[in-house]
Amino acid sequence: MLDKTKFYIDGQWVAPIDGTDFPVINPATEETYATISLGGKKDAEAAIAAAKAAFPAWSVTTVEIRIQYLEKLLAVYEDRMQDMAQAISYEMGAPIDMSLSDQAGSGRGHLKAFIRALGSIEFQRPLRPGVEGQDIAFEAAGVAALITPWNWPMNQVVLKVGAALAAGCTMVLKPSEIAPMSSILFAECIDAAGFPAGVFNMVNGDGAGVGSLLSAHPDIDVVSFTGSTRAGVLISKAAADTVKTVSLELGGKSPNLVFDDCDVTAAVARGAAFCFNNTGQSCNAASRMLVERSAYELAIEAAAATAAATTVDLPSKPGNHIGPLVSEAQFNKVQGLIQSGIDEGARLVAGGVGRPEGLNRGWFVKPTVFADTTQDMTIIREEIFGPVLAIMPFDTEEEAIALANDTPYGLAAYIQTGDMDRARRVAAQLRAGMIQVNGASRISGSPFGGYKQSGVGREGGMWGIEEFLEIKTISGIV
Repeated sequence: MLDKTKFYIDGQWVAPIDGTDFPVINPATEETYATISLGGKKDAEAAIAAAKAAFPAWSVTTVEIRIQYLEKLLAVYEDRMQDMAQAISYEMGAPIDMSLSDQAGSGRGHLKAFIRALGSIEFQRPLRPGVEGQDIAFEAAGVAALITPWNWPMNQVVLKVGAALAAGCTMVLKPSEIAPMSSILFAECIDAAGFPAGVFNMVNGDGAGVGSLLSAHPDIDVVSFTGSTRAGVLISKAAADTVKTVSLELGGKSPNLVFDDCDVTAAVARGAAFCFNNTGQSCNAASRMLVERSAYELAIEAAAATAAATTVDLPSKPGNHIGPLVSEAQFNKVQGLIQSGIDEGARLVAGGVGRPEGLNRGWFVKPTVFADTTQDMTIIREEIFGPVLAIMPFDTEEEAIALANDTPYGLAAYIQTGDMDRARRVAAQLRAGMIQVNGASRISGSPFGGYKQSGVGREGGMWGIEEFLEIKTISGIV
């Protein structure tokens, strides 16, 4: 049993002041393998005080110095990649190969992108050419509270920590208590890279405890949160009393529009596999597939075949398969939503309730595909966060756009078509922050975020750094 109850505050690993022991459970075995501490009010306040004390010196460091620190952090992180992949695989169930390449790999990619972006940002510049004595300055916003989820631990931690460090902010990180081990390892990387004491602080805790205190505390200037829309609303309300800057990356119910002028079988297989990736636990998962009616039955066959070919197995095994859901609560939620699809009359063409054959322990689920879904069904309206794909037909381009936009979310959308004029036309009308056409990937450093109830602000590269900057005008200095 691993004992990881200490917090990282003011450059040291310290025992909790008023913490409570909390088990960390391996979702593949349902067994506790580590103990952390959920911090209390005094722990959070100690971390905030350390960050506040460190801010004046760190905020005025030069870009060159901050780049040097980030490069040291990148080197340490790369040395610990195998350890990071193992930690993520154990805590949230990502298969070990995917955990190394995608989960841990995303943290490395984001650090590189922030280093590139930081070198290109002009932190003080003239308002416009030909105007003397009218400058615009971009300055660190202050002490940041960073609250991260369990589904892509290092992706989200590094998106926030890397951007805040680059901007010159100091910070308190509260990772998910369900998957905290990778963040503890990341704090070790920060320590090994030699950042000044108090610049980075980490306190484990739950949302109701540490998360709420960070959101409302008067000495916190910026809150950056990734998680559910419900929690994002509560954080926004808590932050309002002290008028903080709040950045939110929230839920999604992303549509995948499949037109009959593409290679339908290949497009649907690619889209279904993307939906099932990370066991469906991605906020930008393409979980709604809208298919032109002339290609509808072919698409259903291709999606069902992809589900049947998707192997579910232990995350400790190498290979291209999916692992368990993160927790018993998530397992029960997904099982209930699958049952709701059946009860509400959708056509089940693959998967269904219960664990896959041969896996009677661990929070494993069957890759599931529903056809003949309608806009009023729960599986179309709610974010499932499991490997569940819902398919519905459309007759015209206009109908496809209307169906795609008929959601409170607006994180991502996907278009499959052989007609680039159509791709441009449809992309311009989709109310989502990220559009991907024919399987094109998003390169590192691209802004990540969405419209509507999918959040406020952007993460990644230059745009991520800007979330932690204030804008100042300076007039009269020539």
